[in-house]
Amino acid sequence: MINIFEVAETNRMIEEENLDVRTITIGISLLDCMDSNVDQLCSNIYKKITTIAKDLVKTGQEIEKKYGIPIVNKRISVTPIGTIGAPCCKSTSDFVKIAKTLDRCAHEVGVNFIGGYSAIVSKNMTAAERLLIESIPEAMKESELVCASVNVGSTKTGINMDAVKLVGEIVKETAELTKEDDSIGCAKLVIFCNAPDDNPFMAGAFHGITEGDAVINVGVSGPGVMHEAIRKAKGQDFGELCETIKKTAFKITRVGQMVANEASEALGIPFGIIDLSLAPTPAIGDSIADCLQSMGLERVGAPGTTAALAILNDQVKKGGVMASSYVGGLSGAFIPVSEDQGMIDAVEAGSLSLEKLEAMTCVCSVGLDMIAIPGKTSAKTISGIIADEMAIGMINQKTTAVRVIPVIGKDVGDSVEFGGLLGYAPIMPVNTFCCDEFIDRGGRIPAPIHSFKN
Repeated sequence: MINIFEVAETNRMIEEENLDVRTITIGISLLDCMDSNVDQLCSNIYKKITTIAKDLVKTGQEIEKKYGIPIVNKRISVTPIGTIGAPCCKSTSDFVKIAKTLDRCAHEVGVNFIGGYSAIVSKNMTAAERLLIESIPEAMKESELVCASVNVGSTKTGINMDAVKLVGEIVKETAELTKEDDSIGCAKLVIFCNAPDDNPFMAGAFHGITEGDAVINVGVSGPGVMHEAIRKAKGQDFGELCETIKKTAFKITRVGQMVANEASEALGIPFGIIDLSLAPTPAIGDSIADCLQSMGLERVGAPGTTAALAILNDQVKKGGVMASSYVGGLSGAFIPVSEDQGMIDAVEAGSLSLEKLEAMTCVCSVGLDMIAIPGKTSAKTISGIIADEMAIGMINQKTTAVRVIPVIGKDVGDSVEFGGLLGYAPIMPVNTFCCDEFIDRGGRIPAPIHSFKN
């Protein structure tokens, strides 16, 4: 717990440096809801979610009031629906019916998002999982608060290139179906390699099948706090800089641990993990780009950017694990474009390209995130972008992800406004050379040699 000597410092972080608890997420197992009848399944899902999560929002608000700590989002994650719907879903419309039920649950209990409209297909796909993936465009159109994810690769299994080809088509179709809202359906869809079972952050949150009946996972964020600490370390050598980042991450994580314990006790649900991910927002002073530039870069994307991000990510993890025995999820630094004003500025200044972002994902927490690309980008080019990012995750034994938004009707030079925490983004150019023949090979890229550790 935070002691009395840390209170003043924590208050300053909250009031002046945008420290917040980004999310309290309840993970809920739906395994006991499974049924051979889709309507009965939906009824079971609705009853369980609205019972377990009925006090989540109220509890979050009470913790905010008690400690003065902003809790930005209250969310739910559920067991991957590709598994839950297998006994009864015989068509994409059956899965869309489940998506609408999840959306109704989210509105009923008042959460910001519900995640878990997901399929784990890193080695192969069942017929039901294929149906779920094919249903995603319609599900994203017909729901407001449901988030979807597909895990298409892992270090242990390799990359399912049949799934990679399919999800490229799905991203493009989702963009088309939601084009009247600037293809925003794609902002609720993420493609993973090595997806964690306990991630509280959207759009990729789901409740892993190894988890218990329900769990509280908390995500803490403090780019503004970290930026201020790094700014004050100007002129220090790298050893001293790393100590500064590590100590700051420790303090941020302590806040998350306190909130997690309070929420767990109030809701009577076991505590799972703290995810210490420096997740930016469009607000000025709440930027990962600012943290990197405070290390001595003129702009994100300049030579040295990947090294600076590696320092930040590693020291955040080191500080976090000293503050809590249960650090999990993604934990590190997110580099979404649309949600980070500094990243947007770097794209508009010409210092940050899609290729440089890909290099940065080798050392950050996730991957290519919230990147708007031309609406004319082909499905197979999107699959190629996904394949590259999945390969980085597979080879480096880390989580990587792709959340790209081909904005229908827009091209390089345009921008798109998503609103709220999703921010806005300039349309980034995409390499237009063809990868169709590569994607059309199909099959599975084998796991790397270092995966054999049994």
